[in-house]
Amino acid sequence: MPTKADFLKKDQMVEHIDITKFNSKEIVEAMGRTAFQARNLHRAASIYKMMIEDDKCAVILTLAGSLISAGMKKIIVDLMKANLIDVIVSTGANIVDQDFFEALGFRHYQGTQFVDDNEMRDLMIDRIYDTYIDEEELRVCDNTIGEIANSLEPRPYSSREFIREMGKWLVDNNLGNDSIVRTAYEKAIPIFVPAFSDCSAGFGFVMHQFNNENHLSIDSAKDFLEITKIKIENGDTGIFMLAGGVPKNFTQDIVVAAEVLGKEVDMHKYAIQITVADERDGALSGSTLKEASSWGKVETTYEQMVYSEVTIALPLIASYIYHNADRSKRKELRFNDFLDK
Repeated sequence: MPTKADFLKKDQMVEHIDITKFNSKEIVEAMGRTAFQARNLHRAASIYKMMIEDDKCAVILTLAGSLISAGMKKIIVDLMKANLIDVIVSTGANIVDQDFFEALGFRHYQGTQFVDDNEMRDLMIDRIYDTYIDEEELRVCDNTIGEIANSLEPRPYSSREFIREMGKWLVDNNLGNDSIVRTAYEKAIPIFVPAFSDCSAGFGFVMHQFNNENHLSIDSAKDFLEITKIKIENGDTGIFMLAGGVPKNFTQDIVVAAEVLGKEVDMHKYAIQITVADERDGALSGSTLKEASSWGKVETTYEQMVYSEVTIALPLIASYIYHNADRSKRKELRFNDFLDK
């Protein structure tokens, strides 16, 4: 019988792509002289460049799918450190099960989808398509979230506030120098996870609330209000959406939320989405940015859909921006500090 060690091998750990080591300018600009999704990718990169060079624009990144487990973490961290991202809206899996999990010293491993999943279950190995994660290590992550919750004042928190505390915990314990959560804490970049209990954080919260009559809770309405306050405060915004899901809709909706509050704001000035979802079934993830304009959420002057799997398109676009956008006027916007006042 195979053992866990047969599947989780050090020489098969997922390695994160380093956009600082290559400049994709030549291939991205060549794509601009082609057609189909290659040309769409070039236009998306050009729009992202416009966001960065618009010194009044706040850039919101949305994350869905399993991106950190697939080697995309360092790309996001490098964009954050270069002041190319100002706000993150994500699924819980990317932030907790994957980024915070790795900050604790654990890793994801290359594997295959052609495996006996009953056997994997017996070995307590969880599969994310063709990558593996150790369920026993994941439970350490769950327990750590519960311990952080136990240490905090029992009151309602936005997901942003709790993730800030996760970042502080990493700093206090000298962990996760390459973590999205820690980098966000250090640069005061807010991370919102609208469906926060739908990940390892949820298990930690379940343990915390089960064992503590006087406990904290996560206030999703506070999430919505806080990110809407950012839109009201900053005005011009651009969104760079990786896949779809709840983060996509949550981010687009802040324009409408501001109007509901009686505040006049412009629609998102720039918008890019990378997705393989189809619009024909009417589902959110595949709905086009032009459709979002009918709801008053996204302007259509500078918007681009790119129909590609994220792990292919993101490294090209991110490297192009990192090396070629003029970021001389970019600065830390530190929206966490604004929201904590």
